Amino acid sequence: METYRKYSDYLIKRFGEKVYKLPVKLPITCPNRSGVIGNGGCTFCGDEGGSFENLEPSKSIQEQIIENKNYISPRYGVNKFIVYYQNFTNTFVPFEFFKNMLKETLKEDIVGVNISTRPDCVTDEQLDYLLWFQQETGLEITLELGLQTVNPQSLKKICRGHGVAEYVDCVLRARRRNLRVSTHLILNLPWDTDEDAVEAAKLISSLKTQEVKIHSLYVLKNTVLGEQFQRGEFEMISEDEFEERVILFLQYLDPKIVIGRLLGRAPKENTIFCNWGRSWWSIRDSIEEKMKDRNIQQGDFSFLRKPIVFLDKVK
Repeated sequence: METYRKYSDYLIKRFGEKVYKLPVKLPITCPNRSGVIGNGGCTFCGDEGGSFENLEPSKSIQEQIIENKNYISPRYGVNKFIVYYQNFTNTFVPFEFFKNMLKETLKEDIVGVNISTRPDCVTDEQLDYLLWFQQETGLEITLELGLQTVNPQSLKKICRGHGVAEYVDCVLRARRRNLRVSTHLILNLPWDTDEDAVEAAKLISSLKTQEVKIHSLYVLKNTVLGEQFQRGEFEMISEDEFEERVILFLQYLDPKIVIGRLLGRAPKENTIFCNWGRSWWSIRDSIEEKMKDRNIQQGDFSFLRKPIVFLDKVK
């Protein structure tokens, strides 16, 4: 029994075979670091900007694509790839740069482009170009939007620099152009509750987001969050509580939505706290086993699956 809809299965069904991402790291930053929105960035974000195993941004886009492809293809027997612009905010660039970085992806074995960004940093001009580019090339374009939480107080505590409304607006504008959207969520922020996870599932489902990436909060060295953690200003929920929250989230999520991951990870040498000292895949397996044992599936409680019941008579 499939407990949730996996991204890897979606790719095989969509493209007829396994597809791997080729991460590309650009020499860019974020509006929450540059002074446009803020100067310190999100409290959890380190100098890598969310990418730990990428090649150096001094290498060209083509060099990174080729080098990553030559590493991945023989090891995993893969012939199709998605170029993944991963670090920081990949729409926080001049428009000509934005167009050129997409043109650099035009290779025979590239079937898609994923662009990681913030929901408050995507212009209509960029979305119009993405629509045109998708129609002209046939590549599948995915905007990966960092929402992180629907709790406004938590967004303030992590200095995110935007609210939920900006996310809703960006998703609506992207969906009007038939662009695929992946939403990133951190489900164990210390100030969030199970109710926040349920509300996030409902919001994402109602907006028809096609994919969700769930992250477990890790604490990086040399970050504001790391300093707060070491001062004892907050505590992490337990591993079991995290697993239960993920399961609850999945139960309220539209079953058509693809799950890109169940938790995040970072190199041990970079972190103060990460996944309760366990491997990411062992926690993933534990979540899946609990769901199978309890006969739980994604979407069990989704309001989109419940028919509307009307009264026979209205007084």
